[in-house]
Amino acid sequence: MKKAVLIYNPSSGKELATEYIDRVVEVLTSMNYEIDVKETQGPKDATRFAKEACAAEVDFVVGMGGDGTINEIVNGLAEQPHRPLFSFIPLGTVNDFARALGIPLDAEEAIESLKVGKEKRADIGKIGDSYFMNIVAIGEIASKVADTSVESKTRLGPLAYLLEGTKAILQDNEVELTITHDHGEWKGNMTLVLIALTNSVGGFEKLAPEAQVDDGTLHVMVVRESGIPGFLRVGSKLLQGKLAEDDGVDYIRTQKVHIKTSQELFCNVDGDEGSCTPVDIEVLPQHLRVLVPEKMENN
Repeated sequence: MKKAVLIYNPSSGKELATEYIDRVVEVLTSMNYEIDVKETQGPKDATRFAKEACAAEVDFVVGMGGDGTINEIVNGLAEQPHRPLFSFIPLGTVNDFARALGIPLDAEEAIESLKVGKEKRADIGKIGDSYFMNIVAIGEIASKVADTSVESKTRLGPLAYLLEGTKAILQDNEVELTITHDHGEWKGNMTLVLIALTNSVGGFEKLAPEAQVDDGTLHVMVVRESGIPGFLRVGSKLLQGKLAEDDGVDYIRTQKVHIKTSQELFCNVDGDEGSCTPVDIEVLPQHLRVLVPEKMENN
């Protein structure tokens, strides 16, 4: 019999995760899997469980939780000699990776979709010694967004990120930046740098509309302008899916970047605190085997 590991965060989804366990086990059993259920108790537990699953050469790893839990699981799967098939039940506030992959945001629908899923390859990113699925953001705005409280995210959703980012915009800070990429070097002042793997960031599904989950590309956007007028214009272009077309934004497509700044800046990695500059970032093309709804295969 095939073996599967279910890794879940009991505090995700307003603590509703435990209510879905029996149904996930039922579905996986119907798919002829023998299931080992792992409950996270603290930080990095999901990473450890995923690494153990790789070492045991299980066939399938299923995660259940928010973006933070899914990020931890991906960090456990990344660059392992054996990487099982992977899928997840999204229970977070934003669920960017699920949006990008076409996994239903409704937990019950996501569970049912496991039965009719098809395997797809997905890129992940590497920043220093850790990994990400969606986005790295660098700058004061990124710092403010990372400070967004759980309560605000639960109450306001994507709007909470926008509100926190506005606070940083009001500070009108610019930093000198050097980006070394596959095609040369970019130098100048910036207020924010976004390095996206997918089209969905912070719940906005048009940040990088050209980005595909398997295109082997980092989509780098350097926002040069600061202040409220620039923010309003750039924000409008973001909502239209035309951020890269704005005169105050430079767009770079690359597989690797080295980023150096005139002062140490914090990196927001998939919504949480990560490395600080200087930093090296690269894409690991089609690194994950992900089970996604069949309709994704037909897009």
